[in-house]
Amino acid sequence: MRRPARRHTHHRPRPRRDRAARRDAGSGEGHRTGGAPRGARRRRRGAGDRAAGGGVRRRPARPGRLGRPRARPARRPRSAGPRRAHPPGGSVSAPAVPAVPTVVLDDVRRRLAGSVGDLTPHRVAEALRASGAPVGDATVLAVHDLLRRDVLGAGPLEELLRLPDVTDVLVNGPDDVWIDRGAGLERAAVSFPDDAAVRRLAQRLAASAGRRLDDATPHADVRLPDGTRFHAVLAPVARSGTVVSLRVPRGRVWTLPELVAAGAVPPDGAFLLEEVVDSRCAFLVTGGTGTGKTSVLSALLSLVDTGERIVLVEDASELRPEHPHVVAMESRPPNIEGAGEITLQTLVRQALRMRPDRLVVGEVRGAEVVDLLAALNTGHGGGCGTLHANSAADVPARIEALSLAAGLPREAAHSQLAAALDVVIHLGRGRDGRRRVLELGVPERDGSGLVVLRTAVTFEADRVVRGPAASTLAARLGSAVP
Repeated sequence: MRRPARRHTHHRPRPRRDRAARRDAGSGEGHRTGGAPRGARRRRRGAGDRAAGGGVRRRPARPGRLGRPRARPARRPRSAGPRRAHPPGGSVSAPAVPAVPTVVLDDVRRRLAGSVGDLTPHRVAEALRASGAPVGDATVLAVHDLLRRDVLGAGPLEELLRLPDVTDVLVNGPDDVWIDRGAGLERAAVSFPDDAAVRRLAQRLAASAGRRLDDATPHADVRLPDGTRFHAVLAPVARSGTVVSLRVPRGRVWTLPELVAAGAVPPDGAFLLEEVVDSRCAFLVTGGTGTGKTSVLSALLSLVDTGERIVLVEDASELRPEHPHVVAMESRPPNIEGAGEITLQTLVRQALRMRPDRLVVGEVRGAEVVDLLAALNTGHGGGCGTLHANSAADVPARIEALSLAAGLPREAAHSQLAAALDVVIHLGRGRDGRRRVLELGVPERDGSGLVVLRTAVTFEADRVVRGPAASTLAARLGSAVP
């Protein structure tokens, strides 16, 4: 067999200009300065030499191939919006993860519990192999994420807590989960395997805050380390099973202009609320559960002059006004032995010794109402707080009931209320389910000497309607009422 001819040193490659001209002619392009890259020229030169020496026939180059990369089919542009859209009125679901059978998850959890080490994807993969389950990257990461949520986070509720604008996550049962994003309750497409899983989650969250939750103490109300307010009731006290309520702290404080833009306050109503703060009137923000009392009070406290000192007293820290001089104190429940409790009443008395320009009680719901009324009557003007009430007219009765429970006689309670409180700001939900300020009222004595609340103004969607006590409100504010 004839061996291919050896390459001779006297072989001279074709001139560079000829190759460039031939390339341009084949590609249909004009002259390109510098020709092809040096590496490409060397590879083509070697291929030509082997073809000449070995008798292999060289295939002619196709037009458009030399010096140009092969054209790739265009990809469909990726949408900038969310990949999944939920239909109006439908349930809200968390981001999708690969489905993992409950039996497999429980088996992996049991195997990991019997070994020592951190929760890592490698250990999860080993546990999956030991259980005989298929081991793939997606499965390992899904199981690792689920176990991490069970150990450190809120389990299946973790993704709901991260959704924007969520204020409440409510669990009524394993398959009955709801959220509130400001426009009413929405069912969430999230479920638990059974009530035992809900119970385990509730007990773990309570334990993370140092509270006991079991059959002997079947309820807990605590603030979690991340600021979320947690409440749970176990079965059989809760007949449907373990019930969990999570109140999510807002990442930022609403400002009054933002409340106006959201439709919670009409523009003229915002002017009146500013006057309530500037005139140092003592006021209460009232309303039902979840009507936005904390958000409105935080926005109003952000309007306080920066030279004033605000002292906050709360059962669970929720108020975060944008103000440079704020001192916040939080009550403390008793421990398992029943010792160490610090009540709101104790904190109100301590706050009076801290030179407050504004004394604020986050939620008046007990004996602290007596100390708050006494403080407002002893030169601490501009104090405020929140109070649960179904309507503005019910506020005097609510304060009377709390005062009687604290040992203050009825007549004394009404006398303190008439002298201490200037304005009531009542909130509620409109027909569309959105939270908004409904009315301003002023407390006045009636013919029997008891305090009643008279309507000063009511807020509609885009205007303010004067009530029978509008002139009284104007006198207390020192400005005209629109």
